[in-house]
Amino acid sequence: MKVMQINVVYKKGSTGKITYDIHTNLAKKDIQSIVCYGRGEKCSDFNVYKTCGEIYSNIQHFVANLTGIMYGGCFISTCKLISVIKRERPDVVHLQCLNGYFVNIYYLVNWLKKNNIRVILTLHAEFMHTANCGHALECEKWKTGCGNCPRLKEETGTYFLDNTSYSWNKMKEAFDKFNDNLIVVSVSPWLKNRAKSSPILADKRHRVILNGLDTDIFKFYNTDDLKKMYVNNDEKIIFHATPFFTSAQEHIKGGHYVIELAKRLIKYPVKIIVAGNYDKEIQIPDNIILLGNVSNQVELAKLYSMADITLLTSKKETFSMVTAESLCCGTPVVGFQAGAPEEIAIDNYSDFVLYGAEEKLLDSVLYWLEKDLDKRKIESVAREKYSRQRMIDEYYHLYKEILEG
Repeated sequence: MKVMQINVVYKKGSTGKITYDIHTNLAKKDIQSIVCYGRGEKCSDFNVYKTCGEIYSNIQHFVANLTGIMYGGCFISTCKLISVIKRERPDVVHLQCLNGYFVNIYYLVNWLKKNNIRVILTLHAEFMHTANCGHALECEKWKTGCGNCPRLKEETGTYFLDNTSYSWNKMKEAFDKFNDNLIVVSVSPWLKNRAKSSPILADKRHRVILNGLDTDIFKFYNTDDLKKMYVNNDEKIIFHATPFFTSAQEHIKGGHYVIELAKRLIKYPVKIIVAGNYDKEIQIPDNIILLGNVSNQVELAKLYSMADITLLTSKKETFSMVTAESLCCGTPVVGFQAGAPEEIAIDNYSDFVLYGAEEKLLDSVLYWLEKDLDKRKIESVAREKYSRQRMIDEYYHLYKEILEG
């Protein structure tokens, strides 16, 4: 069996790490594995091909911002990608995350369909079934064809040209009658239900495979010495991990709720530690500690382990690696209901209140800070649910399933 994965990045970011993990582990099952990716540095790994240059991709990004069509263009890089597919002749093409202005999704999907190639499509975000936005939030126009987009600038980068209806029709056309050779995988039950509600993917075969992570890294660590660097002996720690920390209320990660919670906790012996890049102009209360970006995964796992709870304030998540990573490190998760997190979390060690319900969030935080939990037990349950090997095994069986028809 020969499997080719296609993803926007390789080794970096959540989908890049997943792509790398699958690629490096398939060989153990006597499967030939190939990866094509579009963005980032060129990689010398065996059977890994970068199919799009950075300058070309940046030009495509600029054009997309002008036209409002985010998943078209890219003809040169798409032809290069297809030439690799023709040369390698994989039995299965596994489409991971295809945003990032490196491939014409409409052209690629149509080509795969017309050439009867078996395809696994993994949904990590919503743009494949909305045809436009990565997170549709409260908007449901993607269920009927889009147009008159209420978040045009945020989602397409353009102020003037609303081509969301055009993009929706192009995506639907690409997937129309692509049934026998296609299986759609969602990384959470919530995302699967959303995809099945879209006319673009409603009639396809659907599965759920939770993302997996390296449980040899994300595990419980003894952090007594580390804890002394941040808090006094009687202080509790709330940990918040985010790509970007800002007080802007419209930001999807909800950093302003972290700040408001900190203000409400100012009289309690609690510190909130935030890992992630942050707005240099941000104003925070004294009980928030900003660490900046933490790129070392072991250091990140130790921060999870050190915390009493992890705080999640996102408006929407299609999976939530933060939830999985925290639980694997033995730390419960408290936050807002955001779609997927409350479905993929472990019920006994998590609590999610209605989005924006600040009083209920405060009550939940205080309740969980006082709980005396066995972190080793949380770790043990989480390792089984979120392990990388479990994810790889599930994809392996899915590759066999689609090949056997």
